[in-house]
Amino acid sequence: MRNRFLLFTLIAIISVSCSKTEKKEKEEMIINKESRAVPDFSKGIFTEEILWYLGRVSAPQISPDGKQLLFGVKYYDYKVNKGNLELYTMPVSGGEPVKITETGEDELQAIWRPDGKKIAFLFPDDNDIMQIWECNPDGTNKEQLSHTPKDINGFSYAPDLKNLIYCMNVAMEPTIAERYPDLPEANAQIYDDLMYRHWNSWADGSYSHLFVAPYPSLSQPKDLLEGKKFHAPVPPFGGMEQISWSPDGQRVAYCCKKETGKEFAESTNTDIFLYDLTSGKTKNLSIFNEGYDLDPVFSPDGKQLAWVSMQTPGFESDKKRVFLYDFATGKATDYSTDFDLSAENLVWNTEGNQLYFLSCTNATYQIFALDIAKKEITQLTEGDHDYTSLALAGNNLIVTKTTHALPSEIYTISLQNKSEKQLTFTNKSTLDKITPGKTEKRWVKTSDGKEMLVWVILPPNFDPAKKYPALLYCQGGPQQSVSQFFSYRWNFQMMAAHDYIVVAPNRRGLPGFGSEWNDQISGDYGGQNMKDYLSAIDAIAQEPYVDQSRLGAVGASYGAFSVYWLAGHHQKRFKAFIAHCGMFNFESWYGTTEELFFANHDIEGPYWENPQPKSYNFSPHRFVGNWDTPILVIHGGKDFRIPYTEGMQAFNAAQIQGIPSRFLFFPEEDHFVTKPQNAILWQREFFRFLDEWLKK
Repeated sequence: MRNRFLLFTLIAIISVSCSKTEKKEKEEMIINKESRAVPDFSKGIFTEEILWYLGRVSAPQISPDGKQLLFGVKYYDYKVNKGNLELYTMPVSGGEPVKITETGEDELQAIWRPDGKKIAFLFPDDNDIMQIWECNPDGTNKEQLSHTPKDINGFSYAPDLKNLIYCMNVAMEPTIAERYPDLPEANAQIYDDLMYRHWNSWADGSYSHLFVAPYPSLSQPKDLLEGKKFHAPVPPFGGMEQISWSPDGQRVAYCCKKETGKEFAESTNTDIFLYDLTSGKTKNLSIFNEGYDLDPVFSPDGKQLAWVSMQTPGFESDKKRVFLYDFATGKATDYSTDFDLSAENLVWNTEGNQLYFLSCTNATYQIFALDIAKKEITQLTEGDHDYTSLALAGNNLIVTKTTHALPSEIYTISLQNKSEKQLTFTNKSTLDKITPGKTEKRWVKTSDGKEMLVWVILPPNFDPAKKYPALLYCQGGPQQSVSQFFSYRWNFQMMAAHDYIVVAPNRRGLPGFGSEWNDQISGDYGGQNMKDYLSAIDAIAQEPYVDQSRLGAVGASYGAFSVYWLAGHHQKRFKAFIAHCGMFNFESWYGTTEELFFANHDIEGPYWENPQPKSYNFSPHRFVGNWDTPILVIHGGKDFRIPYTEGMQAFNAAQIQGIPSRFLFFPEEDHFVTKPQNAILWQREFFRFLDEWLKK
């Protein structure tokens, strides 16, 4: 409809012109390790500028011959508020990484072509539309492969190189301009069903569909969801891990939740579908399960398909089981019935008789192996670290690993003797200038007599003769492990560098300690897990180096809800609170959040039910009359999981009662803070507030 109006045409011309100008400026503003503003290292500890100076290493891709790694490193320059990801290759055996791209834009989702002769990635064209590009393994001869009208969001080659699959949004509902062409300046949205907004964006009438097209022409692509208002991959975070080619290139397995509107909002029933290129037919392989089924992976011989599966409908943090589908028998079998932890990142061995995967155990992410014939699962690795990605190259596992003091780097682990070798040292020169805080592992007895793992992070140059203020870290999720993660916002090293003792408990409701521990929190938000928090801080506060008169509690999401709840129940323990994007009023939150399956499972349904679910008795707003402690409230304007009005209510309640309080609002951020200068501002305000109330 745009071309029918001269005004629209002029706007389009100006928009394209501006887009090209901006693109040229971006290309001239290449951010790399050498060109960035260098932070001040004179203090020898982490600062917010140093945190954003670190290079961020992506999960590596293994070349088809198993000899080369392909990975990205993203560097930021906070002074220009921009980052740039470039691609590198290096031998699997180790060596100096070779940079193969250098542009002003990110080369995203880079993969090897199945014959190893090309590398492909997503990169914008001259109209700023994300397209598939290919280049030689050394980065030369970069050529645009696709020419789609809208952004491609992910892609994958068929192993036989006869086809390629990609995902792209398809408009399926009329826009306001198309519905009312005589109202070109009308600015509105019209909805007749739920899921009208999700995570950080409003529904625009388009749906992510999968297209199979012949390679290399990509002509006449086949839309696997043609005419259907379904998404594949599944939003908001689904990617190409939800799509798998059979070894012969004749079948595609993919994830899709074939529901819309209210049903989509209330359900986790994501299934594994199999599309046959020859017959053009699609089959639901997981129709028997009403919970999540995710991340299919074909066996090397194509006779089996593995995926992870959650049994309980509506429970997004249920145990992830390992399912195998046998194409000969047509049966799907749970191979993890005796394994009381979750599995993710499934990787087949070459022979197809073992599956490797990652699992959280005792607040660390380790590598496990499933012997398929014996149905036995064995833990292969140990140690206080997180393995965050997993791939196979010959007799070696290629992984990325983090600790509280170490951002992600690439390692290789021998399957023969379990020895580990570090391959990349992206941040060595930076970390060599930093004195890290020490992480200690403690086991604290809970109020009901159980043992709880608590990380205690000590300041750099820790002096046991001194007394330090301490921070109780309240985790989000709610079922998200307090593991050995390295965060660029809730960074324990940053907190320790500001001379705070960090107390980070793996309270009830966190994975890695069995299903009973993980599942207990649902329907009990103000119950045992809150007692666990208090057990942790009370135990560590007994240490002679902790100043009990200077305790704070901080957290985001469920962690911020925890802070709000503690503010009404802490019995004078704490002197300062910080809550980022937390639930404050369960009734208003239920009425404005989008993924209702989460609310229906964890707080047991809507507030108007009679009798009302007991979880509403835990709503922090019911106890705000007990608040008496300074609080910093932080929220993002595009947070639709927990809308920013929750933060406004908390801040207003504190202000009305005369409680020292501050509201930090980011109009363009969502549930996270991702823009460099916003993130640095977040850190500065975080510590400015704590220092005001805990270091007076």
